[in-house]
Amino acid sequence: MATQVAVLVEQDYQDLEVWYPILRFREAGLKVVSVGTGSQASYKGKAGYPITPDTTIDKVKAADLSAVIVPGGWAPDFLRRFPAMVQLVRDCDAQKKVIGAICHGGWLLCSAGILKGRTVTSFSAIKDDCVNAGAHWVDQEVVVDGNLVTSRKPDDLPAFCKEILAKISQTVRSSLDNLT
Repeated sequence: MATQVAVLVEQDYQDLEVWYPILRFREAGLKVVSVGTGSQASYKGKAGYPITPDTTIDKVKAADLSAVIVPGGWAPDFLRRFPAMVQLVRDCDAQKKVIGAICHGGWLLCSAGILKGRTVTSFSAIKDDCVNAGAHWVDQEVVVDGNLVTSRKPDDLPAFCKEILAKISQTVRSSLDNLT
């Protein structure tokens, strides 16, 4: 069972929504890779903090991941312009991998077409986008719907990361149970 977490990055990402999960998941002992579109060698967050991705989307497969994280900021609007990013989210969903999206990260989920009939949250400004993509939108700190974990804003990061870690742990345990 893969225990690798991909954090997707592009220009104008929300700094805390990238770095908090990366550091928290590494602290929990998971292998975390930042994945860029390949449009630039490095990206700056909205607050100006840079990240040089560990790899690019053309080298990442859903089968190698336990989870994919879609941070907010303006980055999701750029991420969804890359078919490979959209396909990675679709593939992760089809394989029941954990998908975490916070703030404007829901834009990528909308473009991937995975929200129909699901309950989610996001930053309030994209509520209509999520609803128009078929989701039931609620204003809560964190929402878990199957393999999907969503949150609204940086203040929600502790609850967001806690639920993602719980889902990854549950998935790993389930896979190990299937081996016996």
